[in-house]
Amino acid sequence: MELLKAVTKAHLRTESLGDFRVGDTVNVHTRIKEGDKERIQLFNGTVTSRCRGQGEINASFTVRRMVSGEGVERIFPVHSPRIVKVEVVRRGRVRRAKLYYLRDRVGKATKVKEQLVEQDEETAAVGASTAATAAPKAAAGDAKKSDKKSSPKK
Repeated sequence: MELLKAVTKAHLRTESLGDFRVGDTVNVHTRIKEGDKERIQLFNGTVTSRCRGQGEINASFTVRRMVSGEGVERIFPVHSPRIVKVEVVRRGRVRRAKLYYLRDRVGKATKVKEQLVEQDEETAAVGASTAATAAPKAAAGDAKKSDKKSSPKK
């Protein structure tokens, strides 16, 4: 048993794939080898399930997307060396751990509600600085409008 743990520990991913949950829309960057060339391929879709498996090495997640009206699901092992990164495009708000019911839905019914995400410090600082520069310009514009209103018509 200890031998099996030692072998699997050598193949576990050291860095995290990122914080994504079921219901999130993600871009999965995978390394594809074609002949002697290697490239990165994107697979974007909604995360429909996350499985922990029978051991740490067997963990996986399923991503579903629509291609030409057909549903395509792809299962990615979490510890696969072919996965470069998982990028969260938008957060989904769901109340289920497995979204298998999306398989039966057609059209816009396959959409997952979006979860409003609070801004982190960097985006809040950028938003505050743009708001601070826009405020004097808006105040100057309001002053010009009020001058036009107060002047009598001839």
